[in-house]
Amino acid sequence: MAEPSSDYVQSLARGLSVIRVFGADAPRQTLTDVAKATGLSRATARRFLLTLVELGYVATDGSLFWLTPRVLELGYSYLSSLDLSELAGPHLETLSATVHESSSVSILDGADIVYIARVPVSRIMTVSIRIGTRFPAHATSMGRVLLAGLSPADLDAHLVGALEPVTDRTVVDVDTLRAQLDEVREQGFCLVDQELEEGLRSLAAPIRNRAGTVVAAVNLATQASRYTTSQIRKNLVPPLLDAAAAISTDLTRAG
Repeated sequence: MAEPSSDYVQSLARGLSVIRVFGADAPRQTLTDVAKATGLSRATARRFLLTLVELGYVATDGSLFWLTPRVLELGYSYLSSLDLSELAGPHLETLSATVHESSSVSILDGADIVYIARVPVSRIMTVSIRIGTRFPAHATSMGRVLLAGLSPADLDAHLVGALEPVTDRTVVDVDTLRAQLDEVREQGFCLVDQELEEGLRSLAAPIRNRAGTVVAAVNLATQASRYTTSQIRKNLVPPLLDAAAAISTDLTRAG
């Protein structure tokens, strides 16, 4: 381990080590537990704990200590400095590593979705997708999630023009699309089967801000030969919804 620099503040390092002692496996600890885990003397650990209690980051009943929700503030400054694509990145990495499929986040821009984050696992489309790539919203899973999140007036404005087919399977009837959007709102995700490209199935879920408004969508894309639609619902929907919830939580914390 490298020697600390001359600017190293040992007391700050010790205080942070006390906070890091608490976790899911040990949410409540005694003074002795904290001293043992940090390598500090009981007297030193006690001073740090009581300081954290006064600052509101730790609570105590006199014998046990535990973290308070205020410790989340320590991460808020970092989260608030990130944009949505940066916030989503780690969650997309985890999602793609879990299911071994490409994942993306997009936002709505006019009649199109625009990709703002992506973790490709393999090339499954004939077109190359990169940040800034656009596709018609009505033919994509992310687009339908975003359309389903619009107010009735905004949705009406989006559906004024004709819906152009992208493949033979693309829904172009407005009433049919509206019925599908109702289903998306009810079930909380959207599955599109080869409407953007033959052989491609995609699944998307909404990302919401603090007010509960849908501001983006996250998706998984897979080859139709790899999963049936029923297998997608069973194997891919749960991890996708978890990722959407995690991104929404980080976005809420970031404000």
